[in-house]
Amino acid sequence: MFWLSHHHPDEYNRTYLLGGVRVCARCLGTYPVLLASMVGLFAARAPLSWEWDVPVVLLLTLPALVDWAVGRFRPASGSNGVRTATGILLGLALGRSLQVHVQRPLPTVLLAQAALVTVVALPVILATYRKPRPD
Repeated sequence: MFWLSHHHPDEYNRTYLLGGVRVCARCLGTYPVLLASMVGLFAARAPLSWEWDVPVVLLLTLPALVDWAVGRFRPASGSNGVRTATGILLGLALGRSLQVHVQRPLPTVLLAQAALVTVVALPVILATYRKPRPD
């Protein structure tokens, strides 16, 4: 089943098995926290701009990117606990940038976050794209 798990069988070490369903370890941290942080920010009527938005969102995004990049080059490395923890940080970052985006499309914080992800992910994807999958 491909429910919150975008991993192939050779990557099941990156998932939790919950009730017979494979769930991506990072996504398990990201999505519930993203939803909770957005709800909390809307409920608190958080301002659409904070002085520290961009640096904080980028710092919260970076651990998940680094862990993901390392995992692309060394698939057996890392642990699900670290993946879930970096997913929680990513969920906080995405929650803030998307909370602002919903009210003011394409804010600086979201564009900076997208730029960071692109700058890290694109070279990693290109460097690891043709790696053969284990049988």
